[in-house]
Amino acid sequence: MNSINRRASILKLLQESQEPVTGGQLSEHFGVTRQVIVSDIALLRAQGEDIIGTPRGYLYNLPAKTMIRQKIAAVHSRAHEQIREELYIIVDHGARVQDVIVEHPVYGEITASLHISSRFDVDLFLEKLAEYKAEPLLILTDGPHLHTIEADRIEILDQVKQALADKGYLASG
Repeated sequence: MNSINRRASILKLLQESQEPVTGGQLSEHFGVTRQVIVSDIALLRAQGEDIIGTPRGYLYNLPAKTMIRQKIAAVHSRAHEQIREELYIIVDHGARVQDVIVEHPVYGEITASLHISSRFDVDLFLEKLAEYKAEPLLILTDGPHLHTIEADRIEILDQVKQALADKGYLASG
């Protein structure tokens, strides 16, 4: 299979998948290295395809059903227990964590896609942090960070913000 056909097949596979697909799965499927897949994804993105990388793999960003999105300002330590509790609060109320955003003094705003919608996703995210000995982005700001969260009703977002405030995780203005 030539590279053009492979990229078309990768795109079709991602568009049809309901779950994230890892670079390792793609490289095995197409019989190429992970680096070839990374290059293919970069080329597809450069062609305007809306492919996002998450901790669980690649997703084709399909237009969401009517969801309400808000950015919330959160603050807590780098302790995995606090990260877990913050994210559990959000997903337990039926909302989804799209990303995390921090303000860097040199690079400006840094955004990382998360796409967390369940406790399973939270646990997997924290396992990957531990496995790679990676630090959460909030270390760049000593705690304060933003999340884009979404839900299908504004009441859910209000409940999330109240629950985070009750735990002391919602940053006050």
